[in-house]
Amino acid sequence: MSKKSWKERDKRKRAAVAKYAAKRAELKAKGDWEGLSKLPKDASPVRLTNRCKVSGRRRGFIRKFGVSRITFREMALAGLIPGVTKASW
Repeated sequence: MSKKSWKERDKRKRAAVAKYAAKRAELKAKGDWEGLSKLPKDASPVRLTNRCKVSGRRRGFIRKFGVSRITFREMALAGLIPGVTKASW
């Protein structure tokens, strides 16, 4: 489980990206790189990281399900993810 501060920081970054998205697109279209550099650093979508929705874990993220590999395994074994079964052959 990640620290609450990491989750809150991620929320803040996502809010900043959403807030400045239109302005960033406008400045990029004009080619105004100086104006673009004056925007907050956290307004850049490159600074976002994928985090597990349940545990907040950053590494081992499965994009299709939005959770980490550990959480995915727990949820799959508990039958919480429809269509996913444990392989056996």
